[in-house]
Amino acid sequence: MKRFAVIGTGSFGYHVARALYENKNEVIAIDRNKDRVQAMEPFCTSAIVQDVTDMEALKSLGLDEMDAVIVSTGANIKPSILICFHLSRLGINRIIAKAEDDDHGEILIQLGATEIIRPGMDMARRLAMRLTSPNILEFLPLGEDYTIAQVEPPPSFIGKSLRELDLRKRYEVNIIAVKELDPERFVMVPDADFTVEEKDILIILGKESDLTKIRGLK
Repeated sequence: MKRFAVIGTGSFGYHVARALYENKNEVIAIDRNKDRVQAMEPFCTSAIVQDVTDMEALKSLGLDEMDAVIVSTGANIKPSILICFHLSRLGINRIIAKAEDDDHGEILIQLGATEIIRPGMDMARRLAMRLTSPNILEFLPLGEDYTIAQVEPPPSFIGKSLRELDLRKRYEVNIIAVKELDPERFVMVPDADFTVEEKDILIILGKESDLTKIRGLK
C-alpha cells in the first residue's frame, strides 16, 4: 500500500483522491473548504480541514511520510505557489502539481514541484489522438513528442514478421511488446521472427507524428 496526500479537493483533486483510495492506497485529503472535505470523507483514509499555505500548518501534517503529494488548488495560482514552496522546504521528494498554464507550471517547477499536470491540455491531446488515429487504442505521452501507444495492426502487417515489417527503419518506431489475444499472453520485446496476427495489439514507442502514419496503412 502506498501513501498519498491530495491538497485541494475541487473536481480534479476529488477524483484523483477517490481513484487512489479505490485502488487500495492510503489517502489524506486536505482542503480549507469544510464542505469539500465532508464530501471527500467516504472516499479517502483521512479528510482534513486545513489552510496549508501556512508553513507550520503544513508541517504538522507529517507529509514527509507520503509517497507523493498532489497539489490541486484551483485557478488562483498563489496558494499552489506557496504550497509547493513549503513542501519543497519540508523535503517532500515527489510533488505533483496541477498548473493552469505553461508559466504557472514553470514557476511551480522552480519552487520544487517534480511533476506538472495540465488536465485540460492532457485530455485534449488524448481526444485529438483518438479522433485522428482511431486504430490507436490508448497512449501515454512521454514528452519530447514521444508516445507509447497500443495499436491495432493494419491489414498489411498481418502474417508478417517484425523483421519483414522493419518498422524502426520505415517509420522510426519500435515495438516494445505485443498483447496476444489468442491465446492470451503478453510478449515483452518480441524478437525479429515474431509474426503479427490479426488479434494482436502492438505496444509501440515512437513520435506521435510517426504513429499517425501507421493509421493510414492498408
